[in-house]
Amino acid sequence: MKFIKFILTTIFILCCFTGFSQAKKKANKDTQDFRYDIECAGTGAQGFYLVNVWTYSKKPAVAFEQSKKNAVHGVLFKGFGSNSIAGCTSQRPIAANPTVEQEQADFFKKFFSNGGDYMKYVTNSGPINQKTLKVGKEYKVGVVVSVAKEQLRKDLEAAGIIKGLSSGF
Repeated sequence: MKFIKFILTTIFILCCFTGFSQAKKKANKDTQDFRYDIECAGTGAQGFYLVNVWTYSKKPAVAFEQSKKNAVHGVLFKGFGSNSIAGCTSQRPIAANPTVEQEQADFFKKFFSNGGDYMKYVTNSGPINQKTLKVGKEYKVGVVVSVAKEQLRKDLEAAGIIKGLSSGF
């Protein structure tokens, strides 16, 4: 009887650890996807973009944290349109070459990992300016984020990831 109880307890513990491991993998998967919209939110300080990032996720807390990653990704690879109400103009992506994300996949995987180097270039306004909308089975969370575009460009040029502005001519 003690042996059966031991076996059942062991199986229960293994199932719990497997479940926690799968939940952690799912959370990491949620923050690896780049599902967002980016728009100008106003004029930032010199060398910074002020953007509103709308992130899609099943959990608002995940979307809020993902907004910082999405803001840097958007400034690098998407750019954003103008907003006459906010008084800003459209901006092209920093990476002029659209294939640089795939060509430098190893660099960007590490760069955009949870807590990665992208964190050096972004600050968000906090949950005060957060807007949350329910869209179907997921949430669309809007957060105003400031991205240090000049420092980001300078560091990526120094690392050889993107070409400098003067090298294009």
